[in-house]
Amino acid sequence: MSQDQDIHRQEKMRDVLQQLRVLFRSIQAHSRWVEKQCGVSAAQLWALWELHNAPGMRVSDLSRALSVHQSTASNMLDKLEEKHLIRRDRSGRDQRVVRLYLTEAGEAVLARAPEHGQGAIMGALVKLPDEVLDDLTDGLARVITEMGMHDSNDRMKPI
Repeated sequence: MSQDQDIHRQEKMRDVLQQLRVLFRSIQAHSRWVEKQCGVSAAQLWALWELHNAPGMRVSDLSRALSVHQSTASNMLDKLEEKHLIRRDRSGRDQRVVRLYLTEAGEAVLARAPEHGQGAIMGALVKLPDEVLDDLTDGLARVITEMGMHDSNDRMKPI
């Protein structure tokens, strides 16, 4: 590799690092803003939006919608229930099945929430064409592999 190519590669790597910093800081800023405006975390707000859009969903449905582990969703729901923002209903024939619903207080939180309930990053990702999403998926997977994080459970935890 020539010296010019090496310099260009170093610049690209710095650009990527700087863009990742902007991304992470934007997510953090959005999360702080959501918590200040709504009194819930960004992940909890996303859960409320999902329940608003699909009343009566089960914990497993919510965990899939949020792309988190079922125990993570259950812990999040405990906190939302403590704040009286959701209610759990076992009124069906099978009492083991728990259905989730927003309370009036939960609906009030959504009324003052930002437009993108899934968070700033999901709001941006939804606008990207499929080929860009494919490139991002492949590129980020390679970075994660190069970092040696092959079997991480972090993918199922909210940011």
